[in-house]
Amino acid sequence: MKEKTGIKFLFVDIGGVLLTDGWGHTFRKLADKEFNLNSEEVETRHNQILDTFELGKLTIEEYLKWVVFYEERSFTPAQFREFMFAQSKPYPKMIELVRRLKAKYGLKIVVVSNEARELNAYRIRKFELDGFVDSFISSCFVHLRKPDADIFRLALDIAQAKAPQVVYIENTPMFVQVAEGLGIRSILHTDYVSTCAKLASFGLLNDEGVIHETS
Repeated sequence: MKEKTGIKFLFVDIGGVLLTDGWGHTFRKLADKEFNLNSEEVETRHNQILDTFELGKLTIEEYLKWVVFYEERSFTPAQFREFMFAQSKPYPKMIELVRRLKAKYGLKIVVVSNEARELNAYRIRKFELDGFVDSFISSCFVHLRKPDADIFRLALDIAQAKAPQVVYIENTPMFVQVAEGLGIRSILHTDYVSTCAKLASFGLLNDEGVIHETS
């Protein structure tokens, strides 16, 4: 029998919580070195187009055309795309934690994330996130992007959840504050152990309350 708490939904980010960032600054710096790119110019172009990319209004091919292949290169878009996708790695303990809490408490799991369409689809498939996530409120699907509070309102509507029924795990301080402004109890994720402790404070105990000391 599922254990009862006042919490019925766990909202969770992907990048920085369940997986590494999809295409974060660190990975872009690695790409600059790997492909001998002008780091400053590429970063400027990335920042100019990022919102449009993550809102699902550009394909990955279009993104690469404007950010990388605006001039002749010695490598192909396919090679660069393969590098991009290869940077995604799982955080197995966090994935297993969410799976356990779902099973133990009967929680609905809702992803709220800023990700571009092709990267998001790859990450969902590669790491089998659809095996335990009930809904994906990804910026590329809903054309809303954190910190816009409307993406959280939409997540609540789609999940048919009330804010007090939700706990949200997120690794970006501003996004935590936006969610809390809507009455969603939120955890600023920095590591596995502290997140387990914060979940326990909300009544969501990991393995009968035992907090593992390894990250």
